[in-house]
Amino acid sequence: MLDLMTAESNFDATSTAPPTKEELLSRVAQGDQAAFGELYDQVAPRVLGLVKRLLIDHAQSEEVTQEIFLEIWQTATRYEAGRGGASTWIMTMAHRRAVDRIRSSQAGRDRDTKIGIRDLAVAYDHVAETVEVRIEHERVEKAMSRLTQLQRQAVSLAYYGGYSHSEVADMLHIPLGTVKTRLRDGLIRLRDELGVTS
Repeated sequence: MLDLMTAESNFDATSTAPPTKEELLSRVAQGDQAAFGELYDQVAPRVLGLVKRLLIDHAQSEEVTQEIFLEIWQTATRYEAGRGGASTWIMTMAHRRAVDRIRSSQAGRDRDTKIGIRDLAVAYDHVAETVEVRIEHERVEKAMSRLTQLQRQAVSLAYYGGYSHSEVADMLHIPLGTVKTRLRDGLIRLRDELGVTS
């Protein structure tokens, strides 16, 4: 009888373990709204933190975060566990959306400056914008490939993964100062590769 009770308590302990993000994402892909809610609760603060760090503006950050979760709901079937963790997939999506919003805002300001007035009736060339974004993405990828592996790792974790410098140091088991040095050197090299002037 005691063995049966022990077995039951062990079963309860294992059955109440929270599902992983990968499991939740798999259930979201099947249309499970409860799993989506649980996934949202687990990752929303980190997603909002990354987006806000890039956009600064809180209202825009909340709006972009909503767009990200809508995209997660709509594209969860595209997630492939063999190609990386759910957190990485989500944070990459979040980073891309935030950068798209920055580019879109900058492109809008540039157009307004060239025209001299804001004219909302003027047709917007989506094809040209898509091509520009793709070319810029390729330029960044090419520049990232020219970083050392250590610099690329640190930059990817901090800016694409949304991790703080301290978290990157813990993950890589290196001193915080080393992380900061790799990030500084990596960003300087990226700036030079992309021809960005400060």
